Amino acid sequence: MSPEHLPYAGIRVVEFTHMVMGPTCGMVLADLGAEVIKVEPLAGDNTRRLLGAGAGFFPLFNRNKKSIALDLHTPRGLEVALRLVASADIVSENFRDGTMSRLGLDYETLSKRDERLIYVSHKGFLPGPYDHRTALDEVVQMMGGLAYMTGREGDPLRAGSSVNDIMGGMFGAIGAMAALARRTVTGKGQEVQSALYENNVFLVAQHMMQFAMTGEPAAPMPSRISAWAVYDVFTVKGGGQVFLAVVSDSQWATFCGVFGFNALQADPRLVTNNDRVRARDWLMPLLRSRLAAFSAAELSKAFEENGLPFAPITRPEELFDDPHLLATGGLAPMQLPDGRATRVPLMPITLQGERPGVRSDPPLLGEHTDALLAEAGYSPAQVEALRHDKVIL
Repeated sequence: MSPEHLPYAGIRVVEFTHMVMGPTCGMVLADLGAEVIKVEPLAGDNTRRLLGAGAGFFPLFNRNKKSIALDLHTPRGLEVALRLVASADIVSENFRDGTMSRLGLDYETLSKRDERLIYVSHKGFLPGPYDHRTALDEVVQMMGGLAYMTGREGDPLRAGSSVNDIMGGMFGAIGAMAALARRTVTGKGQEVQSALYENNVFLVAQHMMQFAMTGEPAAPMPSRISAWAVYDVFTVKGGGQVFLAVVSDSQWATFCGVFGFNALQADPRLVTNNDRVRARDWLMPLLRSRLAAFSAAELSKAFEENGLPFAPITRPEELFDDPHLLATGGLAPMQLPDGRATRVPLMPITLQGERPGVRSDPPLLGEHTDALLAEAGYSPAQVEALRHDKVIL
C-alpha cells in the first residue's frame, strides 16, 4: 500500500516518549501512515542502549519514525519543541507526572495555543489514589491479578511479554483515533489518557466476571478447571512437546476415530464435553500414555489433516523462519540501528488486503534534526548555532 493511501497520511505526531508504552502508540500511528517525530534527549532514548530483554525495544517500537535530538531544558531547545508542536495534530508523552508541566509542554498549556491539538498521556495509573506511584509492567501485573493468574499457586509469574506496556500504547493510539474522529465534528482536540494498571485490569476482567457469574475465585491458569477436557501440552515420543485441543463433541468423535479410540468414544462417561471435563482426572493420564507413542510431528500432522486444533511449542527466534509469516508478508525487511539487516513482525491487520509495512527503518539518533528544523523555519546558520551550543545533536 502506498504511503499516501494509508489512513493517517497527513497526520503529524510529535512524541516525547521512551521505553515501550509511549513508543508503541507512536508506532501504531506511524504504521498507519502518520508522520511521527520522536523527540529524544541528546543522549537518546535509553532503550537504544538496553541489554538483555530490553535489547529489542528500540528497533521494534520506533520504526517508521523521524528522530530529532534536543535539550528540552534549555530555552532554545524548548522553543524548537514548541515549533514542532505547533505543526502537530497529536502530541504523545509518557513521562512522570509533572515533567511535562514543568517544561510547559502539558495539555493545559499547549491546548491554549491550539484548541485542535490532541494530547495523549500514557501513565502508570489513571487519576486516583494510586496515581502517585511509580508503575512498571511487572508492577501492575503483580497488583492487577495477571501474575497470579499466570503462575502456579503461590508462585506469581509475569507474562512473557510487555503486555501492559504494549496494550497501553495501543489503547493510547485508539484514544487518539477516537479524538481525531471527534475533532472532525467539533473542530476541537482533547486529552486522552491510557494507563498500565487499568489496562492490566482489563486483561483480567474475564476472571473477575467468572467470579461474578459463579461465585468461585478463578484459579491460576496452571491449576484452572479447563472449560475443555483435552486442552493441554503433551510430552510425547523423543521428549517432544505439542499442544493439543479437542473442544467440541464433534472434534471428540473425529479425534477418537483418527486414533482408533473406539472404546473411549462409546464410553457413556465421555459423551459430552462437560462429561469429559469431569473425567479429566482419569482421562488425561490415559490419553497421555496412549499419545506418548507418537512424535510431536506425527501428532501435528494428524491433527492438521483432520481439522483439530494443535500447536508446536515454538521459541520466539524460530518465528523468523515461520513459513506462514514468510508467505503472508508478516515479516518485513528492516535495518537495525547498527546497520545489520533483519526482519520484523508487522501489525496483525490488513488494509485492503495488505499489511501496513515498514516505510523507514528505526531512526539514528537525531537523524532528521536538520530537515525538521529547516521545515520549521530555521536557517542553516541558526541550526549550526544550536548545534554549536549543544541545544541539538
